[in-house]
Parts: sequence; C-alpha cells; structure tokens
Amino acid sequence: MTSAPITQGYDGSGIDGTAFVDVVDAAHHAPSWLDSLISAYSTYGLVLFAVLMLVGWWQARRDDAPQAVKALAAPVLTVIAFAVSAVLKQAVHEMRPCQSLHVLTLEACPAPGDWSFPSNHATLAAAAAVALWSVSVRLGLFASVGALLMAASRVWVGAHYPHDVLAGLALGFLVVLPLALLLSRQTQTLAGLVGRTRLRLLVAS
Repeated sequence: MTSAPITQGYDGSGIDGTAFVDVVDAAHHAPSWLDSLISAYSTYGLVLFAVLMLVGWWQARRDDAPQAVKALAAPVLTVIAFAVSAVLKQAVHEMRPCQSLHVLTLEACPAPGDWSFPSNHATLAAAAAVALWSVSVRLGLFASVGALLMAASRVWVGAHYPHDVLAGLALGFLVVLPLALLLSRQTQTLAGLVGRTRLRLLVAS
C-alpha cells in the first residue's frame, strides 16, 4: 500500500509575506506589457543561460582547450545545483505563497505539493552564472545580471517569496563555486585526456 502524497507543508508567509504581497500588488498595477514581458522571462528565461553556455563553449573551443572543458562542465555543475535544490525543496515542504496567502498572482497557482523553497529557477540561474564566470568574465557578468532578473521575476509573477529566491541564488552560488574551483585545477589534465579520444573536437577546433 502506498502512502498518500504530502499536500500540507510549512507556511513561510511569516518570514516576508508582507513584502511578497507588496510586490504582487505592484504587479497588478503595472502596465500589461511589463507584466507580459516579466512573465515571459520568468517562464522561458532559463533558455538564455543555455544559450550563453553554448556561446561560451564555442568561443573556448576555438581559443583554449582547458577553457572548453570548463564550458562543457558548466551545464553539469548547474544540474548538480538543481539536484541539491530539489532535495532541499522536498525536505522543507514550504507551501507556495499563493496557497498560504490566497492571493491572485500572474502565474497560475501550482497544485498542492509543488513546494516553494528554494526557488529552482533562481538556483539554476545562479549556478549557471557562477559556472560561466570561469569560462568568460563577460558571459559571467551577463549571466549574473540575468540571474538577478530571474530571481526578481519569480517574485513578481507570484511563484515565490523573496526568501525563496534569495536562498536559490545563494544555493546555486555555494554549490557551484567550490566545484568550479576544484575543476579549474584539473582542466589541463582533462583537456589532454579528452584530446586523445574521439571527443577531441569538443575541446579543440
């Protein structure tokens, strides 16, 4: 016999529910074009980070094999951060703000059991930004701005409390940074190993 899924969880509105309501209220009074733009970025903006990783790999592949290894590792590090976020989300069981506060939000309120803390979007964006810093300062800077905008957009559309996205940003940073630093010490060796296999075209043009 299987157990029933958990649908009731922690109410995080006591942390910064007032700030969340203020943001959602501002969204309701904002021009429709702005809400549409922010909603679109909130939903599809993660594609931007995938594109930046592809650009970083393409540039590094032409210029420097060890940097190409870092670029290839960027999506792997990002997925690791996402996995940690998913585990933490299942451990905390924080209800979505729209469920706890019963407010109308731009994004449809998720079903019970779709937990809020931490924000997966913010985690993925921050993780990608940190990984990209080791590939290219320019791409890392661009991705960092994109990550902050992603985090803000998730609150604007009503998907998360501010503390959810701040935790997501911190988690992405804290998971990927040490892994990226560890990887940077081995990129020369890894590039040499890959260069002697059929995958050598991934690290050298």
